Amino acid sequence: MISRHILKTDHLLILALILATLLTGCSHMHTSKTPWQQVGTASWYGKDFHGKPTASGEIYNMYGYSAAHKKLPLGTLVRVTNLDNHRKIVVPINDRGPFVGRRIIDMSYGAARHLGMIKEGLAKVRIEVIQTPSNKASGYTLQFGAYTERQNAVTMADKLTSIGYTPSIEEAFVRGKKFHRVRLGTFPSLKKAQQFAGHFNDNKLEYRIIGL
Repeated sequence: MISRHILKTDHLLILALILATLLTGCSHMHTSKTPWQQVGTASWYGKDFHGKPTASGEIYNMYGYSAAHKKLPLGTLVRVTNLDNHRKIVVPINDRGPFVGRRIIDMSYGAARHLGMIKEGLAKVRIEVIQTPSNKASGYTLQFGAYTERQNAVTMADKLTSIGYTPSIEEAFVRGKKFHRVRLGTFPSLKKAQQFAGHFNDNKLEYRIIGL
């Protein structure tokens, strides 16, 4: 009788251990890293910025699919969901903004049209990060415009030269179109670039800090 009781107890103990292992395993399998999310108001921007360089250096195409965010790394892919009609779109972050009120993202006209928010102008959305850039910037530079006409780039470079700087003019192709970028300096960190950029705050010269 004692041996049978011991066997029965051992059997129950083994079953309990198996059950605990299974529960622990199931719990582990269902844990997953929650993607970064943000909920708030989205707006859109259009023709006033069409054809102008974005913070990434890419030329803004209002009819394309892109967006501006204040803090997410440039090149980040996000899924934006219009919480009013549940339409969704995946876009790259290639610009900075919006800087109005508490808006959290500025959609291109094309992306806003896809989300069905053109008429209202604003929409409550959820942003989810799908993919972040794999490579961090190896350095930074100041860009004083990207021009389709080389002469315009030369004119800007001459302005910088006249006040004692030595800029460069670099050719780049964006979506098959040729641009001439006027750039100045190479800096190991964003902070260094920002400190140097302070020299131009009183010269009425527009610039952007670009990651290399």
